[in-house]
Amino acid sequence: MTNTETQPAKAVPLTSEVLGYMRDQLPPFTEVQQELMDATLALGSVAEMQVPPEQGALLTLLARLIGARVAVEVGTFTGYSTLALAEGVGQDGKVITLDITDRWLDIASNAWAKAGVADRVEPVVGPAAESIEKLPEEPFIDLVFIDADKVGYLGYWEALVPRVKPNGLIAVDNVLYAGEAASPDAEGNARAIREFNEHVLRDDRVESVMLTVADGLTLARRKD
Repeated sequence: MTNTETQPAKAVPLTSEVLGYMRDQLPPFTEVQQELMDATLALGSVAEMQVPPEQGALLTLLARLIGARVAVEVGTFTGYSTLALAEGVGQDGKVITLDITDRWLDIASNAWAKAGVADRVEPVVGPAAESIEKLPEEPFIDLVFIDADKVGYLGYWEALVPRVKPNGLIAVDNVLYAGEAASPDAEGNARAIREFNEHVLRDDRVESVMLTVADGLTLARRKD
């Protein structure tokens, strides 16, 4: 018998009304946040890669809760999640954000500068797998956020978990992949995500929970 079969469903359908109400409970957007969201939206369909504001607020809160001082992000895009992490790690913290392209780096850098967090953000451009291998090998990371190419998730996970401090946190986005990852017949990116999820579930180095935040968010604590 599966977990699904032993527990009744208790989920609220996310209608536009419910989503709007939920977002009304967020702290008011700063001028920089609003400008960055608007600039990203103006890019067209690619804007879907930006994390939603509730996820950004969650990343800031999580960073503050665990007292994170070093965060590593895989997938910068226009820098909204980077901004959220930078707010969370505080003035003495650092966010190392990795992306394969600098296509949107000007948008991100301008936002970080306006928000006064540019000095705590270190953007690294290039294949993330190679960039991670250049990081120190000992555990030094407090918080990881993975939101990049889906077929690369497993490799990023394996390269980063040993670099995360005990009780450090790993957050992984898009783990439901629009619901497609739930299908045993999933293909392409959805198949890669499904296999990644199965790997995380079996990984005895962490304890994890998958949440239905946005497109699915897995949170994992690195065990002692």
